[in-house]
Amino acid sequence: MTYSEIIKELKNKIYKPIYFLFGEEPYFIDKITDYIADNVLNESEKAFNQTVIYGKDTQTEDIINSAKRFPMMANHQVIIVKEAQNLKNIDNLVYYAEQPLKSTILVINYKYKKLDKRTKLYKTLSKNAVLFESKKLYENQIPAWINTYLKDKKYTADPVAVQLLTEFLGTDLGKISNELEKLIISLPEGTKITPEHIEKNIGISKDFNNFELQNALINRDILKANRIIMHFARNPKDNPMILTIISLFSFFSKVLNYHFLKDKNKNNVAAILKINPYFVKDYVKAAKTFNIKKTVAIISYLREYDMKAKGYDNVSATQEDLLKELIFKILH
Repeated sequence: MTYSEIIKELKNKIYKPIYFLFGEEPYFIDKITDYIADNVLNESEKAFNQTVIYGKDTQTEDIINSAKRFPMMANHQVIIVKEAQNLKNIDNLVYYAEQPLKSTILVINYKYKKLDKRTKLYKTLSKNAVLFESKKLYENQIPAWINTYLKDKKYTADPVAVQLLTEFLGTDLGKISNELEKLIISLPEGTKITPEHIEKNIGISKDFNNFELQNALINRDILKANRIIMHFARNPKDNPMILTIISLFSFFSKVLNYHFLKDKNKNNVAAILKINPYFVKDYVKAAKTFNIKKTVAIISYLREYDMKAKGYDNVSATQEDLLKELIFKILH
């Protein structure tokens, strides 16, 4: 089942006896767990029928014994096992999973790890439980996720604003959702979020960021590019050189791919490069500015300066010096 399907069933009060939630992305695991904890039982029922335990502090056998108890003056009892990846002998849970009690809702949080599909436990859970793998999203999936998150809250966002958030916050969904909540709490429902809103409420500069550096390079705006890297040098904690190189490497790799596309239709380019169609124009312009030979050379420069930024073949050059050198080579 998907995250959306699980939440939909829970909202319709369709409960399963076991929810085994595992995988690298804690956000979805926490959201499902929180929904069950907050909504299955009312406040009076929770006192006797809702239990939260931690894998490092308990045994699998104790969980099974608790799960076999019947609820008191309620239709269900809820048992939430956090940090279940620290449980010893978790495979023994199979003895309960074979015949789970329908009045118990057992939620297992098995974060940052995968459950071996070859085990009897996995096969049994596949039949008798909700088995949900929470996967990390790739960077190119983050803009769509942000748009969906905002849409659910009755907000929209300018494509450039979404790109700024993606670039600055990375792929940590917990961090992204926290920043989005801080942002929308200060804005009226229905607002279209802009780079100005982000700068004012989150602190991401709308003028000095990797996205604007990329645009300066596309337009061969030497003055703007140097202003941006000077800002980066003065604020290295917020603008680490490694992230700038990663951002530019991703962009120019896609520019190189664009050069070799036979079908340069806007929708095809967006699909192949996995970008918002709004930004296709940037790749068209970049391809005109930097031919194939120059694009290949730029990618080589980025690899070189990635190593230098990490200390290889660099005795004393500062981040500012390295960025100046890199930008000069890209533009000349």
